[in-house]
Amino acid sequence: MKKIGFIGLGKLGRPVTDVIQTKYDVKTFDINNTGNSTFEQCVIDQDVVFVAVPTNHDDGYDGQYVCSDLEPKDFNYDTVESALKKINTLSTDNTIVALISTVLPGTTRRRFDKLITKGSLLYNPYLIAMGSVQHDFVNPEMIMIGGNNTEAILDLRKFYETLCNCDRYILGTWEEIEALKIFYNTFITFKIVFCNMIQDVAMKLGNIDVDVVTKALSESTQRIVSKKYMKSGMGDGGPCHPRDNIALRWLAKDLDLGYDLFGGLIHAREQQAKNMADYLTKLSKKHNLPIVLIGKPFKPEINVLEGSPSILVSQFCDCTFDDFSKPAIFLLSHSSETTYGTMNTPYDFPNGSYVVDPWRERDTEYHYGIKHEPKSLT
Repeated sequence: MKKIGFIGLGKLGRPVTDVIQTKYDVKTFDINNTGNSTFEQCVIDQDVVFVAVPTNHDDGYDGQYVCSDLEPKDFNYDTVESALKKINTLSTDNTIVALISTVLPGTTRRRFDKLITKGSLLYNPYLIAMGSVQHDFVNPEMIMIGGNNTEAILDLRKFYETLCNCDRYILGTWEEIEALKIFYNTFITFKIVFCNMIQDVAMKLGNIDVDVVTKALSESTQRIVSKKYMKSGMGDGGPCHPRDNIALRWLAKDLDLGYDLFGGLIHAREQQAKNMADYLTKLSKKHNLPIVLIGKPFKPEINVLEGSPSILVSQFCDCTFDDFSKPAIFLLSHSSETTYGTMNTPYDFPNGSYVVDPWRERDTEYHYGIKHEPKSLT
């Protein structure tokens, strides 16, 4: 397996192909003309064709705005279906078509399998985070491959063995891998919402340092999975987590499960953002200062607004972003220490400001999650 085609060079595709190109001849294509080849060249005579095109939601469904009251919707698969149809006109019986794009369980068999009549269609999603795509691709927690052609699945596994540091391969049906990918993402949402509920309790009740509670829970590894994401702060965000929960609301309805667990998570995420905004508003009125949120993207050092928890907070209060021109109530929406394990960038706050730190990492600011009187900067 030496010739690789890669269709879709977005936030995931471009950094991944840069890694693959270190060992393989990779032909790349993107609708924005950022690839090195045509669509046809990415398929004809290629051993594997990776498909990483978007499965977007409609506007308003990515989690940066209130959406718990909207009608549940599945992802939009038009772009995937269009790509697969075109691939099928160019592929051979030996072509492996590996779909990376996030889909709901049952989608590949129901909608995509019939589109690939030549070659083998596999579902092969990644577990990556914005800001560390290449590292996560090379050092994944696990590699997931689903399909109904065992030989093709094993061939793709051999491909990853030449690129990735991983000894954990999950090989299964399309549905098993579809479910594993999306429930992995949404389990992270649950952990963050869960920890942020403890934060809300601390703010309402008092006499609780939220980090004492979440640290003890995170170290209870006999029954709780891991320490990851067991720190309260801002809500989760990004192109995957909020919208995956939103899509699973649609699946729960479509399968007539009789309950909507993910609607509850989305509602809780939004209410937690409102609780934080309400506290900022109280401080604003008490001290007659405007509210400024520091960090509009969903993650520090990543210019992506999809699913931004700080934009969600802004829906519930009168505020601006990143304005250091005058004293204000500042919310530290971002924490590079929590996200990346690196020190936070220092900010030059005007005298007389109040700084609210939901990550509780700075000594001189108010720690949201521990109920006490904030300190004014002088």
